[in-house]
Amino acid sequence: MVAEYQINAEPRTVTGKKVKQLRHNGYVPIIVYGYGTEPVPLQTPYRALEIALQKAGGTNLIDIKVNGDTYTVLAREVQREVIRGNILHVDFLSIDMTKPITADIPVHFVGESPVVAARRGILLTGPNSLSLEMMPTKILNRIEVDLSSLLEIGDGIYVRDLDLGDEVTIHNDPDEMLARVSQTSAARAELLGEEGEEDVEALDEEIDESAEPEVISKGKQDEDEE
Repeated sequence: MVAEYQINAEPRTVTGKKVKQLRHNGYVPIIVYGYGTEPVPLQTPYRALEIALQKAGGTNLIDIKVNGDTYTVLAREVQREVIRGNILHVDFLSIDMTKPITADIPVHFVGESPVVAARRGILLTGPNSLSLEMMPTKILNRIEVDLSSLLEIGDGIYVRDLDLGDEVTIHNDPDEMLARVSQTSAARAELLGEEGEEDVEALDEEIDESAEPEVISKGKQDEDEE
C-alpha cells in the first residue's frame, strides 16, 4: 500500500548540537523507529516536512523514502520552538501494515444542540481524543460527534453511544462523557428562586392563624403583673 503522503529524506550523520547548522541549512532532523528497523536518524527539507505534517497530522500514514527504501510511518512526536513554533525534530513510528495499531484520534463536534442554540443550556465537553485500536488501513482521521441529538437539559453523549464499526476497538471507558447539556447559571438561579418562594408559601399554609402563639418564657414585666 502507498500512503497518501510522502516525503523524501536522507541519512543523517549530524547529531547533538551540530543539528543547529542542519536547521540553518533548511533541514529538520527526524528519526524513524518501530517495526522492522532500529532507530534510523534522517534529515528532510523543512518545507516538505511541514506540508506533510499539516495534511497528515498524527492519524494519516506517511511514506518516508530514503535511498530506495520506504518507511510507512505515523508522526508520533513533533518538537517545536516555543515562540515561533518552527519544527525542531520529529519522531516517526514505523508501522507493521499486517497488525492493528493503537492511536489517539481527535474528537470533532458537528451540528448544534437546539437547547444550547436557544441559550437555555450550556455545552460541556469531555476528552479531545479517544484511544482507538484498528488496522493501519482503517485509521480514522477524526471521530465525529453530532450535537443535534442533545434536545433537552441533561441530555448527553457518551463513549458507549459511538458506532465506529466492528473493525475499530475503543479503549476508553464506555461511561466517559463526550458532551452533555447543562443548565445555565441564570436558569438555575431562577429555578432555585421559584422553589424558595414555593417553600415559603407552603410553610405559610401550614400555620393556623386562629392558634395562639406559644409563650417560650415570661419577661420581667409579666412577673410584676402577677
